[in-house]
Amino acid sequence: MLTVEGCAARRSRLFAALPDECEWVLVADPRHVNYLSAFLVNPISFSTLERAFLLVERSGKATLIADNFSRRSASTTPFIDDEIIAGWYDHKHSVENRDHALFSLLDPVLDIVEGRPGLVEAEWLPAMAAAELGADTTFQEIEVGSVFRELRRQKEPDEIALLETCMRACDAGHARALEVVRPGISELDVYREIQSAAVAAAGRPAIVYGDFRPTNAAIPKRGGLPTTELLNEGYLLIVDYSVVLDGYRSDFTNTIAVGEPTPEQEQVFATVKTALEAAEQTLRAGVAARDVYRAASQVLEDAGHPPLGHHAGHGLGLGHPESPILVPESEDTLLAGDAVTLEPGLYVEGVGGVRLEHNYLITEDGCRRLSNHRLALKP
Repeated sequence: MLTVEGCAARRSRLFAALPDECEWVLVADPRHVNYLSAFLVNPISFSTLERAFLLVERSGKATLIADNFSRRSASTTPFIDDEIIAGWYDHKHSVENRDHALFSLLDPVLDIVEGRPGLVEAEWLPAMAAAELGADTTFQEIEVGSVFRELRRQKEPDEIALLETCMRACDAGHARALEVVRPGISELDVYREIQSAAVAAAGRPAIVYGDFRPTNAAIPKRGGLPTTELLNEGYLLIVDYSVVLDGYRSDFTNTIAVGEPTPEQEQVFATVKTALEAAEQTLRAGVAARDVYRAASQVLEDAGHPPLGHHAGHGLGLGHPESPILVPESEDTLLAGDAVTLEPGLYVEGVGGVRLEHNYLITEDGCRRLSNHRLALKP
């Protein structure tokens, strides 16, 4: 989970990226409230999809603004100095519009920020909330949401540790998939086995989402959530999924043969694995994202196939996908602290589709692989 030290470091980095005169920021994106305070409404709770605001000050002080039921639905204990809480529901009275209850809490915020220059996260603050706040903020030319997205790329140690917890859970799900995939089992039953193994490894409830669809000679590429369709001999099941804990996620892939793979399927698998390894060799701070894509795509092209038809990978963390984006015309450059995926794929009519993926932490002189599942067509 996130730590008090990590949240403090991220608050400091936020204000270092803003004008010295900026004394406060009202944070509205739930991901960024989490990023700075570890407060996140548990998505597996009765308050899922509800929100809170966070007022952070240059001094380091953080004030949480939430209704009482959102507050009690926190995924973890937040690192805050103060809180302004609305008694939205008390088990005795009818409830008002829940959003209105939250917005009304901005009145006392005015007492804190009045006469002090600051800004709001306008990308996420509703117009009604902004009107309630009524403060004339300066620095209107600054898009604070964009500042956050750039800061998010360089992970603090607590974020890396949380990502590694997601990775271990995802590893466990992939190991279980290799054990259970066989002709006659349904996509949904494979998903259920993966989810059970991942949750057991995480040691707590988790979200598991991604692609759990088979390809075949007639349909070499498809994805999406699992259905009750049964797996047939000769299919290739692409298992590409994330495990989400406290808002952070893993995202890596294996492709499993249903029954014995054909020589052609084994060749496609080997080509994609080589592409993954070639791209991995390029990973280090300062490398252009487009060059990582080219390293993976060139392997496919040298084997007589078209260029890689989708991204070679992307950034990872609070969003999916996020920068850097590893595509042929990307303007991104890898930074130390980026968490990224590599996921080349090859989808051949008459054979089926294969995609393989690992996750990495970018360092100044290379990378550290975060995922440790086995890439294999069969057990």
